[in-house]
Order: sequence, then structure tokens, then C-alpha cells
Amino acid sequence: MPRKPQAASDAELAILKLLWDDEPLTAREIREVLYPCGTTSDHGTIQKLLQRLEKKNLISRDSSSFAHLIRAKVSRSEMAGQQLEKLAEKLTEGSLVPFIMHAVGSRKLKPKERKEIRKLLDGHK
Repeated sequence: MPRKPQAASDAELAILKLLWDDEPLTAREIREVLYPCGTTSDHGTIQKLLQRLEKKNLISRDSSSFAHLIRAKVSRSEMAGQQLEKLAEKLTEGSLVPFIMHAVGSRKLKPKERKEIRKLLDGHK
């Protein structure tokens, strides 16, 4: 049974965001975006963060070429859902209703967003 992905730190999340927007990437490409000055220390930091992400089962590394290609193993939506469920457990005994009510009531939803929410709720009847 595959391990459930773990939470990511802010620094790890910055890497995941890059991968979600434009994968696969090499460690060098990630470092160039996050640390444009590119010191040896910055390269080491990226390598350590990638190791942590790999250990947490959040990324995969294709090492078939010299420059390893890195991909996210968890989608943005899966990560958001996982974090929301953890927060719901802490604050509302697992209920997502307060979060949904806040999200829907806190701003004007676009017609497409309302349609997607309706479709989702209708599918859970």
C-alpha cells in the first residue's frame, strides 16, 4: 500500500509550486528560480529540500540522464485537500462545512465556480 503523502514545509511547498506549474524540472532549474544568485550553499539547500520531498513521497526523480528530472507525485488539489482535512480535524472535529461556508460566503463566486460546486454537491447525493 503506497504511503500517504506528508505535509510540506513552506520551502518544500515553493518547490512543489514550481513543479505544478512547469514540470519536469532539474534541480538547477529550481535553484535558478528560487535562488537566482546561485551560491554553492543554495545548491545544497535545494538538494536537501529535494531529498526531504522524495522521502515524504511528494516528488519523483528520473535519474536516467545526468540532470535528474523531478516531478510532483501529488497534485495541487490533493495537497490542498489533505491540508484542509488536517485543519478540519484540528478545528471542527473533521467537518468541512464551516470551511465550505466560509469559502462560498466570503467572496462573490464566478458562474463557473458556482456550477462546479453544484455539480460536485449533486454528485454526492
